[in-house]
Amino acid sequence: MARITCKRKAPDAALFVGSGKADEIKWLAEQHGATEILFDQSLSPAQQRNLERHTGLAVNDRTLLILEIFAQRARSHEGKLQVELARLQYLSTRLVRRWTHLERQRGGIGARGGPGETQIELDRRMINDAIKRTRDRLEKVKRQRQTQRRQRGRRDTFTISLVGYTNAGKSTLFNTLVKARAYAADQLFATLDTTTRQLYLGEAGRSVSLSDTVGFIRDLPHGLIDAFQATLQEAADADLLLHVVDAANPGFPEQMAEVRRVLEEIGASDVPQVLVFNKMDALSSELRPVRLTDWFEVDGRPVPRVFLSAQSGEGVPALRQLLAERVLESRSTDLNSDTPNGNDSVAADAPV
Repeated sequence: MARITCKRKAPDAALFVGSGKADEIKWLAEQHGATEILFDQSLSPAQQRNLERHTGLAVNDRTLLILEIFAQRARSHEGKLQVELARLQYLSTRLVRRWTHLERQRGGIGARGGPGETQIELDRRMINDAIKRTRDRLEKVKRQRQTQRRQRGRRDTFTISLVGYTNAGKSTLFNTLVKARAYAADQLFATLDTTTRQLYLGEAGRSVSLSDTVGFIRDLPHGLIDAFQATLQEAADADLLLHVVDAANPGFPEQMAEVRRVLEEIGASDVPQVLVFNKMDALSSELRPVRLTDWFEVDGRPVPRVFLSAQSGEGVPALRQLLAERVLESRSTDLNSDTPNGNDSVAADAPV
């Protein structure tokens, strides 16, 4: 309903924005009849509690908003478990003094009993038990995924994972490549559940395994990264990453940097990449590329880049050709590594 920004050298320990700005936010909310205040930052439990007392309105932060969106998008059993774990971890830090009116409970009969278990202690214990149960179930899912990855490894399957900033068009590209019907929409975190399909590359004469993964976003709460470790592990264990970039977004360099940061955090920064600059059809004529394939420098090293439109299909054949070349290169490298001492075995069989 309204938006307000403020600049400070450092966040206020009690109210995050300072008492004067908090008064201004309260007045603005009253003028517009707002019922909730949302901060585009992560608030500490104490800051959130103090702001609610100061403004008399519900106060939530960026972390909760992302959790709410994740909860709406999760479809699979694994996705729901991951969102539930992150939500429980978030709530566990927000129990402090929320039930002060119940802290004078007494145990036993009469007034002589010692203090009983307070409501806050009950809630904390229940949440901790729920976190443990959810973690155990997620650990089971993680073991299942590891078994599936080992099976693909035994079958010598080349694995490719789609990664990128949220709403860059990963699911649309996934559907275009494998003729799937994965959910794709112009919205944040349309995909939470990892989907894997076989992609046949005629140029390479073999099929590869293609996985669509959850999108990244700036200031992604660390708890969510931990909760989605089982899903993000697909990217860390892949043979090749297709880093999908929204070429029509002016802020794509910052989005690319955020994706690289998350990849480094999950241990996937050393996996070979191909940059896919998507949404070429949304570029103006003066910004459209002269060539569909070239090289783009990332952290001081050249990375192959393909321009395409997953929506219209323009440039997709060039991507398939590049993927086939990578698969053939990987096969030749594996064959060379299996040959002891390079060409020595050939020389031993040659006539003297």
